[in-house]
Amino acid sequence: MALRKIATIGEPVLRTRAREVGVDELRSPRMQALIDDLVETMRDANGAGLAAPQIHEPVRIVAIEVSNNPRYPYKPEIPLTILVNPVLEPIGDETFENFEGCLSVPDLRGVVERFARLRVRALDRHGEPVEFETAGISAGTFQHEVDHIDGVLFVDRVRDPTTLCTWAAFRRYHEAAFRAHVEEIVARYGS
Repeated sequence: MALRKIATIGEPVLRTRAREVGVDELRSPRMQALIDDLVETMRDANGAGLAAPQIHEPVRIVAIEVSNNPRYPYKPEIPLTILVNPVLEPIGDETFENFEGCLSVPDLRGVVERFARLRVRALDRHGEPVEFETAGISAGTFQHEVDHIDGVLFVDRVRDPTTLCTWAAFRRYHEAAFRAHVEEIVARYGS
């Protein structure tokens, strides 16, 4: 395993739709090492998730994990989840506002509207199909990461640019209210 450099806003790899990965390629030592590097880099950077394009690999693979994360102490836990060629399907039209940040957009946060409930279909790291539902803050995390493999950054989804702020400003002026908002979402959706 190796730590990889995280691409930041402005780098072309973040603005390109990543290519799908076939099962034989996925099972190759190279792709398995890439997944290991993705997870190690995500954990080292205290990310809630990381997509392969963020480590300069334009393939449709994302890693998601939330467990006692110091960057996102209010997020519900998500066990380590590897999704290959994921497809997200909203369940209903209900949305919520999520204050998001991103390892590829250093020191910036903003409010994004996300679907409240999703069906997730993908392959796991071994090429086996997985399907599950997720909701609330966790659904927002899945949408954020899958956006990356489509060349979309959270700043593209910020409708009101006045919500953009640095991490320090978020902590000082917005975190307490957002934590209360998260508690309401978790109470409503369970995650």
